[in-house]
Amino acid sequence: MEPRHGSGPHPTSTGRLFVPVGKRRSVHLIRLFRTPLGGRTVIGFTSRARLAGELGDDQACVELAEPTLGALAEPLGVTRLIVDPHLVAAPLPAQTILSFTPDRLPREPEGITPR
Repeated sequence: MEPRHGSGPHPTSTGRLFVPVGKRRSVHLIRLFRTPLGGRTVIGFTSRARLAGELGDDQACVELAEPTLGALAEPLGVTRLIVDPHLVAAPLPAQTILSFTPDRLPREPEGITPR
């Protein structure tokens, strides 16, 4: 797993990373994210403060060595690691449901007749 760094200063070796996790029952699960083009990725932060700055103080995390994170992600088909990313979208509230229901069909532009 070849790490890609987000913007900003970074150490030459990532070493141990703070990795965001979710918790189901008593098991911690690494969180997967999507790149702007839709590819799946895992992310890691070089400090707890950087993680909290992007995901909030209440985001649970575990500290993992980069090879361990890669070993956990690769069986899931995830081969990209982004270190210290700057996330661009705020999380949606849990109760938000996104749906699109057009109330009518689009009109034909005037002067154009359908064939």
